[in-house]
Amino acid sequence: MVYDCLIIEDEVPLAENTCKYFNLYDVNAVAVFSIKEYYEFIKAHTARLILLDINLGDGCGYNLCKQIRENTQIPIIFISCQTEEESILLGLNVGGDDFICKPYSLQILLAKVKAVLRRFSDEQPPKTVIFDDCQVNIQDEIILKKGQPVFLKRMEKKLLLYLIQNRNRLVKKEELFKEVWQESYVGEGTLNVHIRKIREKIENNPSKPEHIITEYGKGYIFLLKER
Repeated sequence: MVYDCLIIEDEVPLAENTCKYFNLYDVNAVAVFSIKEYYEFIKAHTARLILLDINLGDGCGYNLCKQIRENTQIPIIFISCQTEEESILLGLNVGGDDFICKPYSLQILLAKVKAVLRRFSDEQPPKTVIFDDCQVNIQDEIILKKGQPVFLKRMEKKLLLYLIQNRNRLVKKEELFKEVWQESYVGEGTLNVHIRKIREKIENNPSKPEHIITEYGKGYIFLLKER
């Protein structure tokens, strides 16, 4: 599932109140309370924006920001009671997009979050994903390998594009049946055959795939390190 805003904050009442306020005003928000919970979250979900506390019970928000930046350019807004200029500059230098000091006004924070979401959405160019010697233009549904078009059957293409759009998270089989086939149930054998065919066409070594990874009994993850 894709949320508008993920709040990573170990002050549970503050995180929950902020989350409830955002949801009242049409920003679909969810909160986690530790770095460990963040990594559990991204196994099955994603978000369009992150509000990130600096001092978390099990680690440092600065370090988490740097790790997130290795894979995605999602907007990250730091929230902290640290008001020193050095703290703000460090947050921006490690990849943060903004820095909000606590205590904050929920109304002003919501306005900032909506502005960033709106701007980020407007600025997104037609997306081409590159991995190994493949290029996939998601918008135009064009798939190239070594500069040559890759022929995929209609359902194979839908499946690949969906996995790429939801890359770096576990996509469960039930979700693929619902969102790709748009049926409540499709035989797992059918899904497995489609995955095998896609691997044969895009993976350098289909028997040892580096991108379409099976989570046995659960689903698939399309692994991609963003450039």
